[in-house]
Amino acid sequence: MPTIRANDLDISYEEIGSGPPLVLLHGASTTGRETFAAQIPALAEAFRLVLPDARGHGRTIWDAADGFEAEWLVDDVEAFVDALGLPTFHLFGYSMGATTALGFAARAPERLRTLVVFGTTAAREPRASVGRRLMDPERILRDDPAWAAQMTRTLDATQGPGAWQRLLPAIAADIDAQPLLTPGELRAISAPTLVAVGDRDPLVPVGQAWELSRQVRDGRLFVAPDSGHDVLTRRPALALEALRGFYRSTESIATTRAEAPPEVPR
Repeated sequence: MPTIRANDLDISYEEIGSGPPLVLLHGASTTGRETFAAQIPALAEAFRLVLPDARGHGRTIWDAADGFEAEWLVDDVEAFVDALGLPTFHLFGYSMGATTALGFAARAPERLRTLVVFGTTAAREPRASVGRRLMDPERILRDDPAWAAQMTRTLDATQGPGAWQRLLPAIAADIDAQPLLTPGELRAISAPTLVAVGDRDPLVPVGQAWELSRQVRDGRLFVAPDSGHDVLTRRPALALEALRGFYRSTESIATTRAEAPPEVPR
């Protein structure tokens, strides 16, 4: 996988397909290839997919013992797309990646052609309390040894021994402390936005997803039935259908937004 120097990191990434650029931001403890596995083949037929590894994930080396903040992830994405020379692009994030995508959209709304966020909210609870419990290493080792073994094979293999046991508590602690976007910042998000949630997501109640879809300027809501937080893997065909419908319905707006791109810093 190639890397590109951005924000004092060597950010590892993949590119798949051709067409308008679509940056995909993965969830915690995983990679883009894993998060979006069921959607990549179809999306790559219509888009140039760009899948960066977040710091501390995949092959983007970062020790969470040195800190981990949502705002840093937004900084990383901004520096990454600047380094790639992408003045405007589509952005799609899941869970942790959705929080990053929302933060970037609030910071630089004019750079997005469209925005898709699966499994995030602008509220702190219940994300913080549920995340604290789910990402507790002692609980994982005791109750979910398969997940612990998977992260040892993946995260620890690239980030070093014990990496996942430092990373997950750092992410949970940041959810407790990260600044929340204000109503004004959310209203400044002008790109067509799809907010998606599972109807049984313990981290993101449907009501909060609905509220987010109403707070952004041009929002739509997709609620996946019989789904928890993992909509992309639990209901992959339904998620893909929603994505296709969204991108079809917003194509002309996205084209217009791409025709007047902001200047990319050099």
